[in-house]
Amino acid sequence: MKPLLLVCQVHICVGAQHAAPLHKCEGIMATKRFYYGGQAVVEGVMMRGRQTMATAVRRPDGGLAIDTHPLPRIYTGWLRKTPLIRGVIVLIEALVLGINALLYSANVSLEEEEEKLSSWQLGLIVAVSMVFAVGVFFIVPLFLTRLFHLSSSLLFNLVDGIFRVVILVIYLKLMTLVPDIKRTFAYHGAEHAVVNAYESGVPIELEAVRGHSKEHVRCGTSFIFVVMVISVFVFALVGVRSAGLMVLSRVVLIPVIASLSYEIIYFGSRHIGNPLVRAVLTPGLWLQSLTTREPDDSQLEVAIAALGKVVEVEEKPEAVNETGENPKP
Repeated sequence: MKPLLLVCQVHICVGAQHAAPLHKCEGIMATKRFYYGGQAVVEGVMMRGRQTMATAVRRPDGGLAIDTHPLPRIYTGWLRKTPLIRGVIVLIEALVLGINALLYSANVSLEEEEEKLSSWQLGLIVAVSMVFAVGVFFIVPLFLTRLFHLSSSLLFNLVDGIFRVVILVIYLKLMTLVPDIKRTFAYHGAEHAVVNAYESGVPIELEAVRGHSKEHVRCGTSFIFVVMVISVFVFALVGVRSAGLMVLSRVVLIPVIASLSYEIIYFGSRHIGNPLVRAVLTPGLWLQSLTTREPDDSQLEVAIAALGKVVEVEEKPEAVNETGENPKP
């Protein structure tokens, strides 16, 4: 179920217009505040900036591979900044950029082996996984709730929502038992630690990054939790209908729920000091205990390399070709 893991690991990046303290990132000083984001991939981390994304991956021989390229216009244009619409764009961005980063990282990690993943193979895996994710997290809870024969729309969807959250927690808990996923969750923690360090204004160097929190309010795991809560109220508007209509609503209304959920995360990231906002977002931070692990130094180094390259490229655009990789359109 890669799409859910992708979204859980996505660190939502949003822009801001005000000035911020200078940040040192391997000799590069960023003078404007931008809320960088990213996600964990296979043995690596992807970071997304204003106009650029970079994926740093640990090679089997211990070295680092970095893939850097500019973002397509749809992820940087006016749609990405338009309230409500931007939530859908962010969801598409998380899946598309995440899949590209996963493909790159998987092939780098397999470079000493004969077999590598092709685009269509990964695409097929993701397509099947998406269908499976919608079925498990939206359709299964629906039919479990229908067994109670509840007539109240609000009560029906509260029970439906509880089933959804319980299934999500069980799923994430099971994922922590898989060694490869546990390593990916550690890279997820590394990505958070580096972003937290950057946003606190410290130099983005290993010594300074160590000890920073592996949780972050803009994490995709928090986004997923907000989706679970918002879906209760959105689906309640549909009411208790026929099974077919309710199944259809679970699919059709996903973009609406994603849009509303993104706006809550967007608002919360700017008002995290508010006690009420903090209280609303705290359960999402708790859930991150399942999708993050404390990273080791080698994993922090990968995350530092990814963020460092993004900041470098955006301060010095010609650096995009210094990686030796072919930039993608």
